[in-house]
Amino acid sequence: MITLQEPVASPFGYRSTAREVVAGIDLTGKVAVVTGGYSGLGLETVRALAEAGAAVIVGARRPEVAGRDLAEVQGDVTILSLNLGDPGSIDEFAGEVEAITPKIAILINNAAVMANPLTRDARGYESQFATNHLGHFQLTARLWPLLKAANGARVVALSSSGHARNGLDLDDLNFASREYEKWTAYGQAKSANALFALELDRRGAEHGVHAFAVDPGGIFTPLQRHLPHEEQVAMGWYDKDGKPNPLFKTVEQGAATSVWCAVSPLLEGKGGVYCADCNISAPWMEGQPPYQGVHPHVRDAALAERLWAVSESMTGITFAT
Repeated sequence: MITLQEPVASPFGYRSTAREVVAGIDLTGKVAVVTGGYSGLGLETVRALAEAGAAVIVGARRPEVAGRDLAEVQGDVTILSLNLGDPGSIDEFAGEVEAITPKIAILINNAAVMANPLTRDARGYESQFATNHLGHFQLTARLWPLLKAANGARVVALSSSGHARNGLDLDDLNFASREYEKWTAYGQAKSANALFALELDRRGAEHGVHAFAVDPGGIFTPLQRHLPHEEQVAMGWYDKDGKPNPLFKTVEQGAATSVWCAVSPLLEGKGGVYCADCNISAPWMEGQPPYQGVHPHVRDAALAERLWAVSESMTGITFAT
């Protein structure tokens, strides 16, 4: 059954928080995995899920920092080392998760880099695409048997309104023949995240696994660490006096849609959709502001299938049948 890309009657919205959307939902006995779950949106996502009773496994590039930042979170939280830019680290993390639990009910692919200078991983892949998409593609594949075993698992892929900037160049994903531009690379990676959720849901539905792409909204987090303040002012994130844009969400509000997709009863049996503000987003229409709604290139099923094949080739990973 195909889920329509149209809003539902959600009781939550733009300013809802992660704790609010999970209130009254008991996650006792469920295991959740959250990448980058110790900073920014990830930390608030972990807090909400753990307080609702889930056993949360956090994949952390800096486990010692994660231990410090998650110390005050109430609930069952396990921290494991994970570097999404290192295929060996991904495999090791997946093996450690498999040793802890036979099934995963929630996987939130939250960790990301944004608009950084050109860097490449050990394979020569551009870092934003490699970390944000390929790393999570490999991780989800390695955890696939555990997701299928959960009988109703949900996978949440963090995308962004940045997908509206541009789509993918499948012939030059690594900027080998075109000049690197940090925002083009980010738009490409975030488009890939949304397309991954679309194709993963198609493939996972028969196993009871559903996937969702999420735009968390504008939030000030460590994700902006590569952006000079002057650039953020020029983009309207701060005014000339240094005051933040009032339309930006708090971190607690920014984590809400990820948690809503992971737990909302309204999404039971649904999937493959792009969500924002604790609802399924409406399609972008000609004449609307560019960063409103979901653009057609990330709803392209044929493109999603092509990206999947390219991702398998680039990682050497296929999902276990």
